[in-house]
Amino acid sequence: MSDWHLAYEGFDPRQEGLREALCTLGNGYFATRGAAEEAEADEIHYPGTYLAGGYNRLKTEIAGRTIENEDLVNLPNWLPLSFRPEDGDWLNLLAMEIVTSRQELDMRRGVLVRELRVRDRQGRETSLTSRRLVHMSDPHLAAIEWVLTPENWSGRIVVRSALDGRVINAGVPRYRQLAGKHHDAIAAGQLDEESIFLHVETSQSRLRIAEAARTRVHANGAGITPERALVQEEGHVAQMLTFRVTEGNPVTIEKIVALHTSRDRAISEPCLAAAEAVGRAGRFADLLESHARAWAHLWRRCDLVLEGRHRTQMILRLHIFHLLQTVSPNNVDLDVGVPARGLHGEAYRGHIFWDELFIFPFLNTRLPEITRALLLYRYRRLPAARRAAREAGFRGAMYPWQSGSDGREETQVLHLNPRSGRWNPDNTHLQRHVNAAIAYNVWRHYEVTGDREFLCCYGAPMLLEIARFWASIAEWNPARDRYEIRGVMGPDEFHDRYPWSDTPGLDNNAYTNVMAAWVLARGLDTLDRLSPERRAEIREDLALGDEEIALWDRVSRKLFIPFHDGIISQFEGYERLDEFDWEGYRKKYGDIQRLDRILEAEGDSVNHYKASKQADALMLFYLFSSVELGALFRRLGYPFRHEAIPRIIDYYTQRTSNGSTLSRIVHSWVLARSDRARSWALLEEALESDIADVQGGTTPEGIHLGAMAGTVDLVQRGHTGLDIREDHFRINPCLPEELGGLRMRVRYRGCWLAIDMDRQRMRISAPEGWSGTRRIVVGKSSHAFDGSEVLEFPCMRERGGTRPGPRSTGT
Repeated sequence: MSDWHLAYEGFDPRQEGLREALCTLGNGYFATRGAAEEAEADEIHYPGTYLAGGYNRLKTEIAGRTIENEDLVNLPNWLPLSFRPEDGDWLNLLAMEIVTSRQELDMRRGVLVRELRVRDRQGRETSLTSRRLVHMSDPHLAAIEWVLTPENWSGRIVVRSALDGRVINAGVPRYRQLAGKHHDAIAAGQLDEESIFLHVETSQSRLRIAEAARTRVHANGAGITPERALVQEEGHVAQMLTFRVTEGNPVTIEKIVALHTSRDRAISEPCLAAAEAVGRAGRFADLLESHARAWAHLWRRCDLVLEGRHRTQMILRLHIFHLLQTVSPNNVDLDVGVPARGLHGEAYRGHIFWDELFIFPFLNTRLPEITRALLLYRYRRLPAARRAAREAGFRGAMYPWQSGSDGREETQVLHLNPRSGRWNPDNTHLQRHVNAAIAYNVWRHYEVTGDREFLCCYGAPMLLEIARFWASIAEWNPARDRYEIRGVMGPDEFHDRYPWSDTPGLDNNAYTNVMAAWVLARGLDTLDRLSPERRAEIREDLALGDEEIALWDRVSRKLFIPFHDGIISQFEGYERLDEFDWEGYRKKYGDIQRLDRILEAEGDSVNHYKASKQADALMLFYLFSSVELGALFRRLGYPFRHEAIPRIIDYYTQRTSNGSTLSRIVHSWVLARSDRARSWALLEEALESDIADVQGGTTPEGIHLGAMAGTVDLVQRGHTGLDIREDHFRINPCLPEELGGLRMRVRYRGCWLAIDMDRQRMRISAPEGWSGTRRIVVGKSSHAFDGSEVLEFPCMRERGGTRPGPRSTGT
């Protein structure tokens, strides 16, 4: 097995949807699923191309209501390329004998390769090798190269190269009752002898998309001039290329494609820009060279090298690969967020949730300029968040649980349970903790980068307005002498109301309340970090007076946190819920990850039980060290016993169905020090989430980007103890027994650190110079570091103990 390749042998119609999602190619600007060039959307295949930020709204009458949804639009399909002998059938793997079939994703170079040999009804055998790329350094270009060989026949062949705008959004079966036709054709035709174009416009957002395709044929190193015929119909344009082939002699067909939209910068008009781009593009080999070079630069920054775990290494690289295809340096100048399911499918309609919480830690230490750009997506929607808070009766900014084009709440009103066929109310918009996630991301980005300009100009307004929201939503309860936050949902997502109440929402979700206290404290810290002049300006702009600042301090110290039996309660009243029959339901159903759907189909509700979809209270132990949590609880006036942590972890892991791919990430993280064998087992399960489609059909609808990034970060930070906060760089490695070693580079405040560790020793160096912190904390000891030396430490196999001092060598 290669650490750099994901390979599939044979053609399995049942697995094509999964393979298409996992073999998606993209560059941050747009991405295209790994469907075969000759395939059309059906029950087996789903070609899809998605533009970062390319949304459109449609309305549907359903269940007696008018439902409006905003979707990431499936753009015109640029892939179509097929062939047939002049008197034969078009390439169709279901109608032909497949002699050999192999597909391979080359992650090192960002190339999808397919090798195929088929036999038609006349006994003619043809070999085809396809290579495809979506260009990483020129984000508007993509290319396909076919090498086609007639193995036992000669004659005339017809190649069809097309652009198909008849596509709709239909990639998620449970959404198919909803309207899905998002764009209409404006124009299509021929640019010149070699090139065609298609121009469409979305129906509501009025986004214009233009694609141009140039198709050439080569043999023996020279161009062939085929007979060409243009074929057009509404929303579809194709060229038929007819030429002669001879037995055993390969021909090369190249299709170079350009994609532009009306939102692109530095263009006059998208159709003209696409035509010019495809006209000046080189051959496939030229594009491959510059594309592979761009990937080499990214891998130099982003790779994690493991020792002794080949499959783990391959999957981690697959996860990094898909992260970088969704958000890349091409995003720096775009107004886009991070879709939870990448640019790989239509699940969750391409919306942005809280998954940044799991994605940004990796980007912060590799490509912080991307994190900055993605945080600016939130900053530009701060006015919408302010309006949402005001309309809900609060102050400050209330960001939506699901965000799309303009920052309004995109969470659906009704949700289809595919088990029961019923449409049920969707209350997940009550997950106000997304506000805390955004504030957390702002602060952690600042801590890693030291980017004061970002904090002053963009981060501070967001963080302060979010802090203002938490102080506004908190209500004083004189009987408790505490502030409370009522009517919300936690990260769990199963519980959206009390079984004894008809009103949606829960009171005093522990995660939400602790995060609110943390945000309020960071709001105060933010004001302290600003220069006197900037602090005065922002206080004047926000009308932030001394009385309100004092309120923030009081609320941050007096929020109520529920407990039961010495355990942090997930929410107030959690202890009143019934225990769930986990063993009985596993025997009955097998897979009970989506327990909410199972119970609803039975006429029951998960709200009755101590059963969570994913980590909720345990998120606190994922986001904060025990030292940070101890300080937070002391600030709130609650005791925090470190020895109680294992009991809390054990309590909730036993009551979680892991219905979210994020859950195993959190559970593995919180167990990394106390139960390394179990932590590693959970990491391996998390690694398999998408590549094995453990949820039974969700990955074909789009990858789980937060879980992918979370697995990488779990290795990067969880098992190395890497912790950057309060102007300190800390590392406390505790590699699992299964991992022989780890090499990686991380970026801290503009400087690169090389970290190389195995089970015995760890080495830290700054090969490109160092201007960061003058001391590095390893374990419990602080060591001087100016970048001129290689620091070397013994790696402790067990937690605790006295760590010997470093051995330094000159660089």
